[in-house]
Amino acid sequence: MPVTSVESDAEALTMTLVADFAVGPERLWAVFTDPRQLERFWGPPGWPATFDAFDFTVGGHAKYHMTSPQGERAGGAWEFTAIDEPRGFEVIDSFADADGDPIEGMPSMRMVFAFEATPEGSRLSNVSHFASADALEQVIAMGAVEGSTMAMNQLDAVLQGLREFAQGKGTQLEILDDQHVRITRLIDGPRELVWRAHVEPELMRQWMLGPDGWRMSVSEVDVSVGGRYRIAWEPEAGTEGEGFGFDGETLLIDEPRRIVQTEHMTGTDWPSTTNDLSLYEEDGATLVTLLIEYPDATTRDAVLATGMVDGMEQSFERMERVVLA
Repeated sequence: MPVTSVESDAEALTMTLVADFAVGPERLWAVFTDPRQLERFWGPPGWPATFDAFDFTVGGHAKYHMTSPQGERAGGAWEFTAIDEPRGFEVIDSFADADGDPIEGMPSMRMVFAFEATPEGSRLSNVSHFASADALEQVIAMGAVEGSTMAMNQLDAVLQGLREFAQGKGTQLEILDDQHVRITRLIDGPRELVWRAHVEPELMRQWMLGPDGWRMSVSEVDVSVGGRYRIAWEPEAGTEGEGFGFDGETLLIDEPRRIVQTEHMTGTDWPSTTNDLSLYEEDGATLVTLLIEYPDATTRDAVLATGMVDGMEQSFERMERVVLA
């Protein structure tokens, strides 16, 4: 993970994040000054950012919002106060309302981004300066340490490019914490078709099957917000096993980039998970990222022990072979 430390200093009224990367500082500068690249990592997993404005000049402003799996929004605003290309820049960072204006009564902070060369590549130092100890404590209590760490740890995929980062690695699992895992897979095909393969029943039946010898017996899908879905599988003749299925509700949809759904194993009292699927295309390939929220670590471990990730890899291989060929 790129982040090496996040430390707060109650006397200096600062919070400092340090992260190291295997690219030069010029590449790091480019990522932090391009809103389309910033959107891929600035929000922590489950809260991706959208930059609605980005005037990268001294005195200029950037406005963004982050969207939760349930569709809740949290806004932020930057005022650029210093720019020293490619060594760094400074902003006044504020919590913002729906119009992108700073929220009265919420803390603002001076945030300094510094990029320096290292023998291995480059180092990011991000120092936030607070006006008071209360403001520092309030931001930390809101999860700033955990959120900023998870956000910056998403940077490698952006800095390296999708094919270099994920080509040939298959389906990758990361355990983020007791409740969250992130699953990624690079698909060699356009996002539009990968999206359709995830939401259109006739395409789902061709690839979303896990190991050979299974068929999708039910595929009822309504991907509108509030719509329900139900999918089920059963073994073909000669294959051992019992049929099973899932049902749930669509919570958020941003076609063809993101869809969030609950998932419950049909006919069981297992608790539901929240599955946050996002698709990003670059150079003709699509990175599939699935963030799953479990109710607790016990449920997480029980589900992962079923061989879910191996089954997903077999399905993704089939998508590339059958749907995208």
